[in-house]
Amino acid sequence: MPASALTSELGERLWREYGQQIKVEFPSPKTSNNWQLTNQGYVGYIPLTESHHFRLESKVPLQNLFGMLEYAFDLKSFRFLDGLMTSQDLPEFYERLALKLTDGILNRARQGLYRAYLPHQANLTAMRGRLDIAQLSRQIGQVTLPCHYDEQTADLPDNQILLWTLHQILRQRMSQNPTLTRAYRALSGTVTLIPHTAKDCEGGRYSRLNEDYRPLHALCRFFLASSGPQVAAGTHTMLPFLVNMSQLYERFVAAWLKEHLPPQWQLKMQERVNLHKSHFEIDLVLSDRHTGQTLCVLDTKYKEEVNNPDIFQITAYATAKHCTQAVLIYPQNISLPQQPIGQDVQIHYLTFDLNQRLDQSGEQFWQSLENIINPSPFF
Repeated sequence: MPASALTSELGERLWREYGQQIKVEFPSPKTSNNWQLTNQGYVGYIPLTESHHFRLESKVPLQNLFGMLEYAFDLKSFRFLDGLMTSQDLPEFYERLALKLTDGILNRARQGLYRAYLPHQANLTAMRGRLDIAQLSRQIGQVTLPCHYDEQTADLPDNQILLWTLHQILRQRMSQNPTLTRAYRALSGTVTLIPHTAKDCEGGRYSRLNEDYRPLHALCRFFLASSGPQVAAGTHTMLPFLVNMSQLYERFVAAWLKEHLPPQWQLKMQERVNLHKSHFEIDLVLSDRHTGQTLCVLDTKYKEEVNNPDIFQITAYATAKHCTQAVLIYPQNISLPQQPIGQDVQIHYLTFDLNQRLDQSGEQFWQSLENIINPSPFF
């Protein structure tokens, strides 16, 4: 970009606040007196100011990007995603997905928010629940009664996650639809606004009373994971919408594998192991469900080439798990390095191609992986 496209103040702000997402080279003789901006593997939208917005475009076809999001954020149960696939760009998809979340929240609000009984302790003028005799004996001269009782409330994490997610979407200003504000008001009267993270949306307990919250929390997980990287102080209230493609690819491959595994195999994600007084977290460990034997270790790499650190890393993973098969997974075909002679660990380079249909890529990937571990067909 020419030097006149950004002031030095805006360029510095972009560098300080979003340097991890965009590499910023300031105008200099090195850049022919231009701004040089390089995407660091993100897709999304950065509203730097009211007049300066940055779109980080995807190299992956949008159809496949949406398919990855379905798996990675457990959105496959949303049949309406087929209709959302017609979105022309990611901001449009984001807005339409936000409206689907809003519709779900408003529908639940009309039926009545999920409520549960929570324990309370208070000094009351009339008996309620269980009387705290020990505390009462110490309250000489007081006329109130220390009581322990349960009270039904909608101010629960289940509803707080929904409210906080709407709060973040509204702050991003990527949608001006009034139903977002309606949904926010439907919750804010009875639910406390408490910050939540994407991780808070996982592992919830659901029953027949709140089963419809499961897909809503899956959507919230997507929005909270894609909001950030920070909430800056000041009057500027817009937040960026960013998807880390490396993390998305890792999540997608793990979720896809988990769904397509035969019953006799099991997959562990982010397994922590120790080796030579060092700690590792292995992306994926595939093992035999009955014997517990590790069949292979796998590591996803959202890169266009293989480098030596990746090879050393996956070799260490395989050594720590006492297995001889290690797999590096890439989003496109790469030039294969020569296998080191005399090495105990056999390293394989597989592709889960993001440039063709995901179902077709998945079948090819699975057949390659299957041939490494077990020649019997399972797919």
